[in-house]
Amino acid sequence: MIYFQILANGLMLGALYACIAVGFSLVWGVLNVINILHGTFIVLGSYIAFFAFRFAGIHPFVSVFIAGFVLFLMGYAIQSAMINRVIAAPVLITLTLTFGIDLVLNNAMLVAFSADYRKINLPSPLPSFEVASIFLPGDRVAAMGLALLLTILLYFLLRATNVGRAIIAVRMDREAAALMGVDVKRVNAITFGIGALMAGATGALISVIYPISPLNSSAFLGKAFVVCVLGGLGSVPGALVGGLMLGVLESFGGFWFGPEHAVTLSFGLLLILLFARPGGLLGKRGYE
Repeated sequence: MIYFQILANGLMLGALYACIAVGFSLVWGVLNVINILHGTFIVLGSYIAFFAFRFAGIHPFVSVFIAGFVLFLMGYAIQSAMINRVIAAPVLITLTLTFGIDLVLNNAMLVAFSADYRKINLPSPLPSFEVASIFLPGDRVAAMGLALLLTILLYFLLRATNVGRAIIAVRMDREAAALMGVDVKRVNAITFGIGALMAGATGALISVIYPISPLNSSAFLGKAFVVCVLGGLGSVPGALVGGLMLGVLESFGGFWFGPEHAVTLSFGLLLILLFARPGGLLGKRGYE
């Protein structure tokens, strides 16, 4: 029965990993920009939830919408003002630019908030429950459900809206999309904003479970890389599958080999897949 508990823990963790990675995958797949800022966006979302709860009593699950909106505006502004100027440059240029912006933002957070870990302690956490001897913390189950909902909503945004179709068109052929009347620069900014929105919303969800510190940004970025390789770049379902796989792998790996080796296992799997299937499990050319 212990293995069912480990599996449940891994799936709850994996849903959050999928939500962490899907915005990163979207930006990389559409803009060909490896967004080093993504981990910092997640931490900023956590801080928004923390201070909204501390000073206004807003529950972190409600702060998902606040953090998502604020990060969308920030991502849109950064893309429009800076990244769009070098969007056609080699990928190393955009990577270096996002790395530099990340250094500025991360150090600004260290100055403003310090490196101390903070935690949201809810006065009335959601009740835990037990299913067939499997213990399920209510807050983690709710965070998992919201993470899955956000991922599914992004999938339908890309499939069923004009903005989504424009994003797909730019992903597949930006020159042809421009000839068909698509404002490519605006779509670039919207896409980057959506990636930041997903990061901020995920940060608000994570704040319920994990302590918050600017030092966490690199760990979140690493998770996004692994999930993208697992599921395949350019696939929202791939990010979901990759996130769930990584969560289960880390959960079982932590049980068998100790929690200190969970990260080693995930990056070991990353190297194996880069050699065996570099396109990922569900990687494809465009979004569906």
